[in-house]
Amino acid sequence: MSAAAEPFVRPNAAALSLRYALRELRGGLRGFYVFIACIALGVMAIAGVGSVSASLSDGLAREGRTLLGGDVSFVLFQREAKPEEVAFLRSRGTVSTAATLRGMARSADGQLALVEMKAVDDTYPMLGQLTLAPQLAMSDILAERDGAFGAAADPTLLARLSLKTGDRVTIGSATFQIRSTVEAEPDKLAGGIGFGPRFLISEAGLRATGLIQPGSLVRWVYRVKLPDTANNERATDAFIADARNAAPQAGWEVRSRSNASPQLERNISRFTQFLTLVGLAALLVGGVGVANAVKSHIDRKLEVIAAFKAVGATGRDVFGIYLAQVILLAAIGSVIGLALGAAMPFAIVGLFGKLLPLPVVPAVHADELALSFVYGLLTALAFGLWPLGRVHDVPVAALFRDTISSEWHRPRWSYLVFMGVVIALLVAVVIGLSFDKRIAAVFVASSVVVFALLRGIAALLMTIARRMPRTRLPMLRLAIANIHRPGALTPSVVLSLGLGLAVLVTITQIDGNLRRQFLAALPDQAPSFFFIDIPSTQAAQFDGYLRQIAPGAKVEDVPMLRGRIVAARGVRAEELKPTTDSEWVLQSDRGLTYTGELPKGSKVVEGEWWSADYSGPPLVSMEKKIADGLGLKLGDEVVVNVLGRDIPAKISNLRNIDWQGLGINFVLVFSPNAFKGAPHTHIATLTEAGSNAEGDGRIIKQVADTYPMVTSVRVREVMETVGSVVTNLALAIRGASAVTLISAILVLGGALAAGHRHRVYDAVILKTLGATRLRLLGAYALEYLLIGLATAVFGVIAGSIAAWMIVTRLMTLSFVWQAGSAAGVVVAALVVTVGLGLAGTLLALNKKPATVLRNL
Repeated sequence: MSAAAEPFVRPNAAALSLRYALRELRGGLRGFYVFIACIALGVMAIAGVGSVSASLSDGLAREGRTLLGGDVSFVLFQREAKPEEVAFLRSRGTVSTAATLRGMARSADGQLALVEMKAVDDTYPMLGQLTLAPQLAMSDILAERDGAFGAAADPTLLARLSLKTGDRVTIGSATFQIRSTVEAEPDKLAGGIGFGPRFLISEAGLRATGLIQPGSLVRWVYRVKLPDTANNERATDAFIADARNAAPQAGWEVRSRSNASPQLERNISRFTQFLTLVGLAALLVGGVGVANAVKSHIDRKLEVIAAFKAVGATGRDVFGIYLAQVILLAAIGSVIGLALGAAMPFAIVGLFGKLLPLPVVPAVHADELALSFVYGLLTALAFGLWPLGRVHDVPVAALFRDTISSEWHRPRWSYLVFMGVVIALLVAVVIGLSFDKRIAAVFVASSVVVFALLRGIAALLMTIARRMPRTRLPMLRLAIANIHRPGALTPSVVLSLGLGLAVLVTITQIDGNLRRQFLAALPDQAPSFFFIDIPSTQAAQFDGYLRQIAPGAKVEDVPMLRGRIVAARGVRAEELKPTTDSEWVLQSDRGLTYTGELPKGSKVVEGEWWSADYSGPPLVSMEKKIADGLGLKLGDEVVVNVLGRDIPAKISNLRNIDWQGLGINFVLVFSPNAFKGAPHTHIATLTEAGSNAEGDGRIIKQVADTYPMVTSVRVREVMETVGSVVTNLALAIRGASAVTLISAILVLGGALAAGHRHRVYDAVILKTLGATRLRLLGAYALEYLLIGLATAVFGVIAGSIAAWMIVTRLMTLSFVWQAGSAAGVVVAALVVTVGLGLAGTLLALNKKPATVLRNL
């Protein structure tokens, strides 16, 4: 006896629903493969991203001491720690000192390259392994012999200057012999991204260069390894508190082993959220496939449902049975996705472990997998409840007529409330667990708007087709009729394809703009060079020299110091609650300047600029977005620690800054008298029209010959370095977005497959009435072409708007619409839609009319 023919008894409603649901699924999962695949893909993306992120976070936490080089690090800019400060640190543990500074390395044949010098002492590294080739003792590598200090250099420098081990280079006034190459630094991540290859030297060698001048942009790092009996978190926190109390105005940037690289951890969190949202987009696209699959399944089971009701089942019983099926199928898809996602960190380490500069520790993260499972289940319910709820109140006779009836049934209110609760729960999980709740809220709101617009476009397209005048061309008339007829594929195709295309256009537009910004031509007004560490006593002379060697070029010069915000509006920096896009200004020392004139590229939007001869109490001008993010307004006091001295200044005005011009500009600009007597250097830019590699090399060489203490930074090289990072991120985004596209194609294929039965019926009737195979293929091709074109146009518009908002509002970059990529998306959409549609149509046309008509 079949499941539907058994009399209905109700020992337990849930157990009964589950028993009948399992019995119906014995016949296989036909019709649910797209359902399962869509859920599995989305869950895999979310679980994989979460697992990799958690593995990386675990690695950072586990390797925190190694990455930091100690239990606690104390960082100072532009000044060394005072003897009493160092003595305090040494009283609490073992101290290792390092100093970093950029410089220009010159080979024997006159070639030049920017290097990131790192001067270390004999205890380096206290933790971790410094990998060198050849592996020699640090004392042997860095010692001074035969008139040259020793050095270990990044292999990139050797390749750039055509050097080999044993060759010599000069930096400033010192000569260095490269005795080994640096293959891996244990503390490299804690120092951030460098714009030149590493050059490891001794502190004596760094001082011999003559580059350490008052105000030079040197970064001093004092790493402390606590005794084994006092290196737990509580002891570490107590030590940091004692250090702040012992030297309240030192201006330390303090990091512990638990936050060895806070900027990297924040970037990982942000990037993880972005990829998670892409995975959620894949789930949402797949949700359309869930709805299509459930609706198609209900259509196929109308006779079974009628039989259930005939033997005493209520509408609630029927709903419970098919709800149990949806939950079971969602669980199957989620488990498949969880398995693939959980394996992702292991696969990444296995395939790319030696190439990764990050400490990924692969493990199974139950919390991430559980969250991904919840996402999959809630998505399946959110999209499956509508077609499930419609069967509750439909009488048996109407169920039998539903195959030819276009009557629309709205689920009863109890199911709508249930669906609303599921959707609300899904939204709460997405927003509540996100790193940036504002971005998550925008994603949720955008998804709702896009779905509403897609439904509206499908309805509009059907309305237009219905009201169009009848054409005399049979194929076109049939195509238009198919768009609006009862049971038309239009809503399914538009929903299936529209969101996937919108996501694809968004990704391609963002990718294109990032490439244009970082890899293509720089802005016309962007400088060709930055020159840093110009001694203040030689600033005017250096300015004249630049104008002499590059006549016609534009030269700008401003004084520069480094300082750290330690308090604002009477609140310590650690206790401020900045927004996520302004917190970076509190996390380290910032470049500062002073001037009597409004900087170029700035516009005062609140308050007034001080006079050129102002001599009153220190005033400060602040970038408006940062001030808003910190909750500051005109008249508030900001305290900045410069060279170990706290300097309070009142906010006089707020500015908007054009950062895209890459000119000299600062978040904080002080009145001319704020840093009177403080040692500092200058920074200059040179903007030369039509610069080329040969001309740039000439300028770098001339500056290095005449001013060896000045570091030249070629802007294009820096942008290429940043661009390579952006390219890698874009590749990761593309990989994640590919999941969305695969989901969209699967859903589209599922939607077309769901309508296959109707296509077979239509084809058989039309062939019986004399329609030829070619004419039917042409009519169906036109139908898919028209639907795909309308959907593609929407996807391009919606995706372009989303990309514009992300690029201009979140990334604060300029946006240029990428017509080529948009056109490629449109063509790809049409090819996929028409191709999949005609593939199903050919199958329908191959059915023998007699076989189909005999079974009607």
